Amino acid sequence: MAHVTNIHIAESPWPGQVHSVDEVEAVANRGLVGDRKYGAKRQISIVSNDELAEAAAKLGSEIPAGAHRRQITISEGRFDRTAGGMIRIGEVVISVNGDCSPCDEMEQSIGPGARAALVELGGVTGTIVEGGTIRVGDPVELA
Repeated sequence: MAHVTNIHIAESPWPGQVHSVDEVEAVANRGLVGDRKYGAKRQISIVSNDELAEAAAKLGSEIPAGAHRRQITISEGRFDRTAGGMIRIGEVVISVNGDCSPCDEMEQSIGPGARAALVELGGVTGTIVEGGTIRVGDPVELA
């Protein structure tokens, strides 16, 4: 079963520092406490190591943890990017908004070509439906 491998929080927008944490509080309809996206429409972003490995192969170099600026990284799996799909991370339930399209920041945080490499491999964004604490190691269920 898939599980959470990394949690990254950025307190301020790009080029703000991304910090690795062991756990974070997810608040329903608000986001992750302490993160720049708290209260935004795109409350949470989730990517899998499988997708990152595929993007890294296209790029021709490794994608460092946190450089992709997604908040939650999971061990494995592919995401259904259809809006309304559900993901459970431990006790937290997330409704998928859609694809987390890469932006120009990827060219600076990862390197040239990163934006193109991450197209359809950059994970998903979502809205937190049921809150709770997300911890590294929590099980993940992809609907």
